Amino acid sequence: MAQETIDQDTIDQDTMDLLTMPPATTARETPAQPKMAETTSARVVVVTSGKGGVGKTTSTAALGAALARQGEKVVVIDFDVGLRNLDLVLGAERRVVFDLINVIHGVAKLPQALIRDKRLENLYLLPASQTRDKDALTEDGVAGVIAQLRAKFDWIICDSPAGIERGATLAMRHADIAVIVTNPEVSSVRDSDRIIGLLDSKTEKAERGERIDKHLLITRYHAARAARGEMLSIDDVLEILSLPLIGIVPESEEVLRASNVGSPVTLNNPLSAPARAYFEATRRLKGEQIPMLVPHEGRGIFNKLFGRKAA
Repeated sequence: MAQETIDQDTIDQDTMDLLTMPPATTARETPAQPKMAETTSARVVVVTSGKGGVGKTTSTAALGAALARQGEKVVVIDFDVGLRNLDLVLGAERRVVFDLINVIHGVAKLPQALIRDKRLENLYLLPASQTRDKDALTEDGVAGVIAQLRAKFDWIICDSPAGIERGATLAMRHADIAVIVTNPEVSSVRDSDRIIGLLDSKTEKAERGERIDKHLLITRYHAARAARGEMLSIDDVLEILSLPLIGIVPESEEVLRASNVGSPVTLNNPLSAPARAYFEATRRLKGEQIPMLVPHEGRGIFNKLFGRKAA
């Protein structure tokens, strides 16, 4: 099957520049790990949902790689202890020696556990443990890891397990921004509403009386099925959750194909429709206001969807 590509007529020049630029490592050889400069403006993002199987891990990898392609220093953390998958999606499963739990319990230092991506010199992975359970996560240990990473990276993206148990609450604990991933299905949207409540009560920002920035990412959207009433429309989802929308990722074999070869879709096929959606989502995360189109529909919905405020 031919690879799905986007219509370049619908892309603004900034997005096209991002989609077509070579990965950072192609500009020069970097055989040794670079010394990362200190930064004080790191943003911690939790990618979360109430329901499993909606695309959190895929989205974490795609968003992380898209930000790294833009020159940002990014680390993605797998909080799904016992069921890690982020290393597989990034093609790093054979390079895991130490993990998040090892760092928390003092078995390894943080630099020993960080895995640098072979394609992007400024993208790193902190994997989860495959042999421990979520009780091995401690609040003080997670806080210490996040504090160390804040000093070294621009973006810290936490891949949360599904649901409302310990791993999920610790993944969101230190977040500045939440990306709530949902499919346009009733059960997925309902469970996402529960996660919104947790974000407003269980995070450090909430305890300080501050409001965490929450954004909605809709995945596996299929316009024809929505038109037939087989899934919720974009309007339906926004009406229920009342969150700003940062992206609509269409149903596509490109996402599965990329995961199967251990590469985020934003690297494996950056001109595909899902990759475009993720690239534009990162630009919105950084505060840009750019038009948004429903996948496979020609009408612009910028005024209708972009920037809707949380209730």
